[in-house]
Amino acid sequence: MRGIALLTFPILALALGGCVARTAVNVATAPVRVAGKAVDLATTSQSERDEKRGRELRKLEERAGKLERQYQREQQDCLDGDHRACRVAQGTYAELQLVLRQLPAPPAAD
Repeated sequence: MRGIALLTFPILALALGGCVARTAVNVATAPVRVAGKAVDLATTSQSERDEKRGRELRKLEERAGKLERQYQREQQDCLDGDHRACRVAQGTYAELQLVLRQLPAPPAAD
């Protein structure tokens, strides 16, 4: 029994030594990894900013298109004699102008 214990303890010590060493390395490097992750999350790369701006512009363009179609319908109703549609069309047109001002100017034609 004692012989088995004498053989088992060195083997366990060697096996667990690797686990303990790996755990010690993980504990020691954890603050560096956490800090690196925090910096990565806190900073935005240029490509991320470009993607975000592209999404914003697409949403604005979609909104402008929707307002344009709505304005056209209201204008048609106004021309058909619906005075309420005329007032609503004015509000839609004003909102459309606000959205269009937020869009960049289209590139100049050569």
